[in-house]
Amino acid sequence: GWLFWRVMACGRRSGDNKRQVILFILCVCVCQSGAETLRYSLPEEMERDFFVANIAKDLGVPLSQLAARKARVVSEGNEQLFRLNQNTGVLTAKESLDREEICPQSDTCTLVFKIFFENPLQLIRGEVEVRDVNDNSPVFPVKEMVLEILETTSPGSRFPLESAQDKDVGINGLQNYSLGPNPHFSLAIGTGKDGVKYVELVLQRQLDREEQGELNLLLTAIDGGSPPRSGTAQVRIVVVDANDNIPVFERETYEVRLAENSPLEQLVVRVAATDPDEGSNGKVRYAFTQTSERSRQLFQLNLATGEIRVAGNLDFEEAKTHKMVVKATDGGGLSAHCKVQVEVLDVNDNAPEIALTSLTASIPEDAPPRTVVALFSVRDRDSGDNGRTECSIDGDLPFSLTPTFDNYYELRTSAALDRERTAEYNITITAMDWGKTRLSSRESIFVQISDVNDNPPEFTQEVYTMSVTENNSPMLRIGSMNATDADAGKNARVNYALVRGEGKEQPEVSVNAENGDVYILRPLDYEKVPAFEVTVRAADGGSPPLSAQAVLRIVVRDENDNAPVLLHPPPDSSAAGELVPRWAPSGYLVAKVVAVDADAGQNAWLSYELAKATEPGLFRVGLHSGEVRTARAVTEKDAARQRVLVLVRDRGQPPRSATAALAVALVDGFSEAHLRVSQEAPAADPDGPLTLYLIASLVCVSALFLATAVAAVVVKVRRGRRSETETLPTFPTTATESNAGSLPRSYVYDVCFAAGTVNSEFRFLRPLFPCFPAGLPPGPGEQRSSVCS
Repeated sequence: GWLFWRVMACGRRSGDNKRQVILFILCVCVCQSGAETLRYSLPEEMERDFFVANIAKDLGVPLSQLAARKARVVSEGNEQLFRLNQNTGVLTAKESLDREEICPQSDTCTLVFKIFFENPLQLIRGEVEVRDVNDNSPVFPVKEMVLEILETTSPGSRFPLESAQDKDVGINGLQNYSLGPNPHFSLAIGTGKDGVKYVELVLQRQLDREEQGELNLLLTAIDGGSPPRSGTAQVRIVVVDANDNIPVFERETYEVRLAENSPLEQLVVRVAATDPDEGSNGKVRYAFTQTSERSRQLFQLNLATGEIRVAGNLDFEEAKTHKMVVKATDGGGLSAHCKVQVEVLDVNDNAPEIALTSLTASIPEDAPPRTVVALFSVRDRDSGDNGRTECSIDGDLPFSLTPTFDNYYELRTSAALDRERTAEYNITITAMDWGKTRLSSRESIFVQISDVNDNPPEFTQEVYTMSVTENNSPMLRIGSMNATDADAGKNARVNYALVRGEGKEQPEVSVNAENGDVYILRPLDYEKVPAFEVTVRAADGGSPPLSAQAVLRIVVRDENDNAPVLLHPPPDSSAAGELVPRWAPSGYLVAKVVAVDADAGQNAWLSYELAKATEPGLFRVGLHSGEVRTARAVTEKDAARQRVLVLVRDRGQPPRSATAALAVALVDGFSEAHLRVSQEAPAADPDGPLTLYLIASLVCVSALFLATAVAAVVVKVRRGRRSETETLPTFPTTATESNAGSLPRSYVYDVCFAAGTVNSEFRFLRPLFPCFPAGLPPGPGEQRSSVCS
């Protein structure tokens, strides 16, 4: 640790980042190659959280660095036996440790752990030796041992007894045996090549069945603890009659090599002992003696044949050898012993074990390549090539494995990530050994890719067209705009807003910021605004936010909310007067009713019909032209004064209408008309107001004619421009603004009055036609007149 900080300090003083990296790598290599192993010891059976060591003090690391570098302890295997306090640097045992449970087959019990540092990554190996305490008493495999001894057995004969077993080791293990006082036997204690003490019963004085047929002895096993512990067993001696031959084994020791994956009932070895005696004294039976309980569970001995077969699952990693003693006893009670030693051969029966040490469950999609995602270790309990391992990742994923040291691997990113393409990865790591029949194990690591705001919202359309009928109710919903964002969370939360330009009026629409619903704020008028466009922006909730825009076009549908408006005759004037000669034929044009409608489509299609007339059969009205014509020739019987009422109706639903009233006078000539007027009105003084009225009327007619001519020119110019730019009709304010409201030039009559006389003449002349210059033909529908005035 001191060397690491010295190297980093040198790197900072140099100010060269690349040199820091090189020095750090060299430092890690030096630390890993030259670091010593921390070694501690503690007695077994101590209470939980028992103090083991002060790691911070032993490593010389400040306490602040333990928390800053996220120091923690990692035990080998899946069970974590120790706990490291980052605040005090004290290493404690998480649970009470039982040496006999942790290391049942070993005289020494050493637990290996590693101190893991992050930022930068560092591993320090440590060992804790669990010292044995005398917490187990010697135990005999049977409570009573029965020996049948021939009464003719010579003194000095030895009889092996079942050995006691003590789970403790060293001085706390089995040390001595003692035998209760008796006149015939003593004990002989020895130590085998494997260091295990065995006990034999030695005959000191010849037995006499007639004197005593059975003896009961107390055998005591004592360990070397302080205070010592002991265990007892009864030895019952049965004195039998003479049997002068004992069984003899073919070999004193049977050595067998057996693979650990041997199936059940497989024959291990067949021990054989012969006895030359006859009868029951020559019949031999076999039994295990001085054999551990575990070996008795793994092997089965046939009492009659001496065949030893596999009875359990052998495990090389649990025990590499098994030693058994077989006793052959004849019918007379004589017995012999042989040893069977089984060497277990390792086979590749353990798959590698993957232990996950550190995992980052979520990484951002903009994480650079070679970002560390996880740290794990691989262990195989087999030996040789069966215990060598290699790791790989299944599938084509943007991740790679980097071996570090001591069978540790780092899982890193190997390419750029994109959450919108793949939001999560289920990474399967395969660890495989190098055995002849290769075994493997798999570990799945689930890694989520967290979102960053790298995608702007996208509208489903560039232009949204929505329609609404005019005179709508306020806050009417007419549709919805939709924008989607490929990001997630708040980065995909889209808000909508109108884009308002500087100086523009308040828009007629509103867009819901949450769901994009479009509302019309107030009633619309098709005649004023038939359509308009606004721009809508969709912005996400990222930081900084990303946005997109779309055009919203509102089309206003027309409603039949305008009645036809009369241009001729004017609606605010009294009934218009029209003069029709008595000689008028059928189809004679009396007048033309002109009307317009501010609506559009069929709501503005107008039709004309005769609503009422003094003589219904005398007049007819053009359905689409509005021309009032005579339906038949005028006769003398027809009343001189006719009143015609014309109904103008549009095609809306429901339809709207207007009426025009026409007063028609049937005349023969001016004199006759004047006489009729004179008869109806009292005679006036020639110098009276009649002359003044006539002069005023003439001036008004002249002015009206002049205004009509000027208006006609203006209207033609405006119509030419309007046809290029406008699509909607406009309302003329007076009848003179439309030439449709005036009678054709062919039906303008010249009225002459003689001032100052009652006999002034009203002349009904033929229609006046315009004069055309010589050589210029009249236009379509016009006639050349012989009289020009």
